[in-house]
Formats: sequence, structure tokens, C-alpha cells
Amino acid sequence: MSPAPEPDRASGLGPADARTPRLAAYRTPIPSRSRVELAVTAIPFAAIFALSWAALSVSPWISVALSLANAAFVVRLFMIQHDCGHGAFFGARAWNDRVGRIIGVLTLTPYDVWRRTHAIHHATTGNLDRRGTGDIPTLTVAEYRAKPLLGRVLYRLVRHPAVLFGIVPFYSFFLQNRIPAGLLRSGRRYWASALGTDAAILIMLGSLYLLGGVPVLFFVYLPMMLLAASTGMWLFYIQHQFEETSWDGDTEWSLQDAALHGSSHYVLPPVLRWITANIGVHHIHHLASRIPFYRLPEVLRDHEEFASAGRLTLRDSLRCASLALWDETGRRLVSFAEARRLPA
Repeated sequence: MSPAPEPDRASGLGPADARTPRLAAYRTPIPSRSRVELAVTAIPFAAIFALSWAALSVSPWISVALSLANAAFVVRLFMIQHDCGHGAFFGARAWNDRVGRIIGVLTLTPYDVWRRTHAIHHATTGNLDRRGTGDIPTLTVAEYRAKPLLGRVLYRLVRHPAVLFGIVPFYSFFLQNRIPAGLLRSGRRYWASALGTDAAILIMLGSLYLLGGVPVLFFVYLPMMLLAASTGMWLFYIQHQFEETSWDGDTEWSLQDAALHGSSHYVLPPVLRWITANIGVHHIHHLASRIPFYRLPEVLRDHEEFASAGRLTLRDSLRCASLALWDETGRRLVSFAEARRLPA
């Protein structure tokens, strides 16, 4: 008789791979619910965009205010695109792909490129030996100390919150996404995705310019997209960059443990949960990425062990912005100041 599985790290919940089969029951999309979720996101987005445009005749600052509010619906559209990329939003892959590609034009994200790099992220998250695709640049304390002065300065610059949540989102969504970043030599499919999305974006922006001129682009479109990009970067950061996250080398790493322990359970207020389409329930999402976002609360309701695991509140998350280096000995993410106090 084989021995009982070891308990999961510090959670007392049993091994992650033993819990994953229980999540299979939630993987089936509900077609009517998917259509409603798409409608209650796309229709308000279009309505607020139109109001912001109309407000230009009154005050550009009213337009900007409405545009910033509309960023919430851009974020939610991206989350629907995210579910489409996982094949989780509709039952048929063809519909996931159609909707995902259309939304990708609105979110400045080539759907097929993003789907592939995001799949790599899911397959490698928390693996120290497979960093570099679809993740936040993260060094260990030892790696950081071994870098020359210029390398340390550049890493500190990239990890500075003003850069990470201000400049990097603009670069990622407005510039990097214009080519199949990370897949340059992976075939014409990804070039077609990137360049096709670029062409559709140019048509969209050109139409806005011809119909409304520069004010529409600068007061209606740009504020919304900049805030949505920064919000998306923050959400992606906090999903894996928290003190008690998990990183291991290839020999110790396992997909299920990395999913459960290396992904946060971001407990947000109800309105923010709705805007972010439950993406805060990220530990479950990484364990079973085919679960539609609107079914993740069912998992929390039916399985208390998931609801209580790895909780990170909004207040807790603000302290995570200063974390930057993985301490392999202490098995936690630390700030630069904390790293200086660690023994060499």
C-alpha cells in the first residue's frame, strides 16, 4: 500500500495535484451566461465611449473623466479575451477565437500571440530555470548581487513602481504588442496575428481621427487605454509578486504546487471583483485555467480550503509594490532594503 501524500506546503490542504480533479466539474461554460457577460461589458463600454465623445462639445475634461471610467470596461473586455484564450468562455473554440480576436483590437493585444505566450506563462510560472516569457522580470538575491553595477541599476529601474506601472504598460501594449514579441521565429501565424491586429487598430484609429479629429484620440481614447494598461499590469504583478509566492528550480518545481502557492488569492471588494472578472481568484485559475471566470466563485463557495488559501487583501497588496528579489534561503520575495540585510 502506497504512503499517504505529504501535506501541501504549510497549507495543510493535501497535495495540489490531488485537488485539481475536483475542479473539472466547473470547466463547462454556460452559453447564456457567457453571452450576458459579454453584453454587460461591451454595451456599457460602447455607451460610455459615445458619451465621452459627445462631452467634447461641453468640456474635454468631462470627456477625460468618462474615458478614465471606461477603463474599467476595457479591463473587463481583456479578461473576457483572456478566458477566450484559454478556451474557457465559449464551448466552441471557433467562437472563443472570433471573440478573442475582435477584443484584441480594442485591447491592443494580438490574440494568437498573446494566447501562445500566456500558455507558456502558465506552463512555467514559478520556475527559476524557465523565466522570461509572459512574466515580470525577477532575479534571485544571489543573481542580483552577482550583476555588475550597471546591471543592478537597470534592474532597480525596471522594478521601480513608477516604471513598472507607468512606462512598462505603455511600452507593452502600445509598442511591444505590435510585433509577435517572444515568437519572432515561431512562424507566419504569429506574424499574421500581430500585423493583422495592427492593421485593424490603424483602421480603428484612422476612423476615429476622420470622424472626430485629434481631440477624440487624446481625450476619449488615450486616457482610457493608458489607465487600463496600467491596471492590467498591476493585476498581473500582484498575481505572482507577493511575499509568500513560490519559485523553484526545475528539479523541485511542479506545475500544481507552483499554481497554488505561486499565484495569489486577491480578495477585492465586490465592484472590483466584477470589473476584474474574478481574476483575483488566481490560484484556482492556474490550477484549472479552463474554468470560466464567472464560475470561479462557485469553487470558493463549494470548497472552503480554496477560499481560505493564500488570501491577499487590497491593503496587503499595496505593500507588495516594493518587493523585487527572490530570497532562495528564506523562500520569500523581499525588497532591495531587506536583501541588503541578508547574509552574503
